[in-house]
Amino acid sequence: MKNNQSGEDYLETILLLSKKSDEVHRIDVARAAGVSQPAVQKAIKLLIARGYVTTDGMHIRLTPEGKEYAAEVYERHCTICRYLVLNGVPEDVADRDACEMEHILSRESYNMMKDAVARSGRG
Repeated sequence: MKNNQSGEDYLETILLLSKKSDEVHRIDVARAAGVSQPAVQKAIKLLIARGYVTTDGMHIRLTPEGKEYAAEVYERHCTICRYLVLNGVPEDVADRDACEMEHILSRESYNMMKDAVARSGRG
């Protein structure tokens, strides 16, 4: 985990996997993120140190703080993606771009997008 973006991506991946199954394993995260298990292990150690996840050695669970943070990141992703699609960007491109933009977009720009999506009735 080189930076905040990487950490947020792992949290988002764990959140999405935990919606599908109560038991999230490192291999699941590695497959979903397209990374190696050692990379996931390193990231998990950092996320544990930051108080965002816990593990019993087998399963990865988001802490309440981790779940809240991951949900915020995922909401940003979805809102940005919807905004881009509403403005004519193909969905696959919008999804890829939202992955990058969710980490760097200012609060002001994000709020503008969020308001625009809400006004469209597709929020």
